[in-house]
Amino acid sequence: MSQLPPITLSTRFRGFLPVVIDVETGGFNSQTDALLEIAAVLIEMRGDGTLMRGETHRYHVVPFPGANMEPASMAVTGIDPHHPLRPAIQEEDALQRIFKEVRTAIRAADCTRAVLVGHNASFDLNFLNAAVARAQVKRNPFHPFSSFDTATLGGIAFGQTVLMRATLAAGLEWDTSSAHSAAYDAERTADLFCIVCNQFQSVFDAGRRRLAAMGPLEVEVDPQEP
Repeated sequence: MSQLPPITLSTRFRGFLPVVIDVETGGFNSQTDALLEIAAVLIEMRGDGTLMRGETHRYHVVPFPGANMEPASMAVTGIDPHHPLRPAIQEEDALQRIFKEVRTAIRAADCTRAVLVGHNASFDLNFLNAAVARAQVKRNPFHPFSSFDTATLGGIAFGQTVLMRATLAAGLEWDTSSAHSAAYDAERTADLFCIVCNQFQSVFDAGRRRLAAMGPLEVEVDPQEP
């Protein structure tokens, strides 16, 4: 068998670039509740094919007109959306800034699209998609429905689905006073994602060698892929 080419971010995830997204919100309903913070953490690859956390991009967001903010949710996040010193920007501006960084990373990694990584990823993806629709953003680099969920990965690797417990089980530190900040939660999620993926590196290597030995395979085309 001929030697396989080196692993790249593009070949590691079938052309997708994993990008961690965390949002802080005014509730659980993506259609009615405010998006108050959004953070994106890029994932990078070392020379040996293992993953590591890259740059963080985080923005405070102005609640959209008529947005609902549940008192219980605001108590958990500790966010005062009307604080005069809060450096908040409009949803469209926050999305465009993050999407610009993501598109740059996609090109640099020779990928075709980003895929959202989140802890309970459907929550973050729903709020991201709702904000994209409200702001009428035309160039969304993220896959509209596919995602990687670190609650699932943490459960598989460490038997823990809560971010704090999975982080501690993975051997990382946890600062309770910093939790429920979009940037902090996104960075811990990124670290957890990288640790789990790196632990499964030998499984990935075995799988790609197995597939390479089979030769070209017929695959279904995803209509959502470019």
